Amino acid sequence: MEVNQGPNIVEDAARDTPAPVAESGPQSPDPQPATPMLDQDGDTNMDTKQEPIQSPNVLPASPPQPSSEIPVRAESEKKAKDTPCYRTKYILTGHTKSISAIKFSPDGTMLASCAADKLVKLWDVERGEIIRTLEGHTEGISDVAWSADGDYLASASDDKTICIWSMETLTVARVLKGHTNFVFCVNFSPQSNLLVSGGFDETVRIWDVARGRSMKILPAHSDPVTAVTFNHDGTLIASCAMDGLVRLWDTESGQCLKTLADDDNPICSHIEFSPNSRYILVGTQDSTVRLWDTQMSRCVKTYTGHVNRTYSLFAVFAPGGRYIVSGSEDSKVYIWNLQTRKVIQVLEGHRDVVIAIASHPTRPIIASASTEKDLSIRIWEDA
Repeated sequence: MEVNQGPNIVEDAARDTPAPVAESGPQSPDPQPATPMLDQDGDTNMDTKQEPIQSPNVLPASPPQPSSEIPVRAESEKKAKDTPCYRTKYILTGHTKSISAIKFSPDGTMLASCAADKLVKLWDVERGEIIRTLEGHTEGISDVAWSADGDYLASASDDKTICIWSMETLTVARVLKGHTNFVFCVNFSPQSNLLVSGGFDETVRIWDVARGRSMKILPAHSDPVTAVTFNHDGTLIASCAMDGLVRLWDTESGQCLKTLADDDNPICSHIEFSPNSRYILVGTQDSTVRLWDTQMSRCVKTYTGHVNRTYSLFAVFAPGGRYIVSGSEDSKVYIWNLQTRKVIQVLEGHRDVVIAIASHPTRPIIASASTEKDLSIRIWEDA
């Protein structure tokens, strides 16, 4: 179901651009769109042999037109193996309370983790060793995010602040204040000059990183905001919340361009754009991960088999974009084939809810983190 935002809806300026387009209303049933496949370069290939899963509550729309931006698959990619074989490479321990988020640095050499113990930890991915523990928050930390250049790391805390850490000095460079309740999620723009955050005050805030000031406050949702992110060029912001809505915003104006939702409105746990921003991956607390086409406001794929009823679990695109990965409340990590929607590997080893998942930027490596009864981070590598 799409909820239009009236005069705030903007029309697409060009066909097949990554930005979502507004729909003018119900359209006649047209052929189903081909389903997406993300290639190694982050573009979307369309495999017409697979039929998409369409939400029964979404109005049919015209299929996407062919785009010159979609590359032809290399023969070697077509022959790529269909089943991954991820195995534990390292088990990292050190946090004393539930881990809440993990993120690889842009160059993939470090992994940042945060937890309810008020600490941010930096890990050496290659050696599986701790590099440094960062202390500064007075309450638990819910999220971390790297700047695109890797020079800064942001952390969002229950102390209602966001700390921006310099990776050169490993100290706090800025403290952003303005949220009136717990800050739950944070992300940098691709240019690293802006930061977006969301929290239990139900707002989305856009920050000027250099000045350390709030530029815009968006009355985004009617419940706590659980995830925020920029698209690939920074022109759009996506947010999701416990109200079950995913909203797309124009970064410059702060206008809401589109709202994506199902009739049941399950609580949204996490969102992530595909590399070219045509699609958005949405994890929800009805034990489902959905892939939405942002241009057509249509759910084209659903992934099930894991358990997500209580926690805001991360769901991400695996390295290379061929698979979807999510944590689960049954202490496992689930990996689906993006096209077929089948579970193709289940990773076992954690002893509690697997709440956080991260995908390495260049190598076939994923990381997972667990809560109270486990408190470990696992680095998995595809053999």
